[in-house]
Amino acid sequence: MRIIRVETSGATILLTEAPEPKVRDRQTGEIAKDANSGEALMTIGVVYIEDGESSLIKVTVPEGGISEGLALGAPVSLPGLVARPWESVFNGQQRHGIAYRAAAVTPAAFPAATGAAA
Repeated sequence: MRIIRVETSGATILLTEAPEPKVRDRQTGEIAKDANSGEALMTIGVVYIEDGESSLIKVTVPEGGISEGLALGAPVSLPGLVARPWESVFNGQQRHGIAYRAAAVTPAAFPAATGAAA
């Protein structure tokens, strides 16, 4: 499937869920690994706000890309954010969605307010 780069320069991204290991197999507890590097993968929850609209999304990040100093509710940056559409059949049910992945998650600053009255 196609990978779509996500332009984040005009968005505010806030951390809503702390990093935790991405589980590949819920029955065995096996942690997901990057197919190329073998590095453990983590998931984070963020709210993505742009043009007055917001979405809660889960983002997969390699363990080495998790920066120190992350705080819930604080703005973060997601360099290399991409979206990948997916679909599968599970228990006879067709499922589909979008998987998000970033190279890292780092602390960021709130964007400067535009048009704010003094």
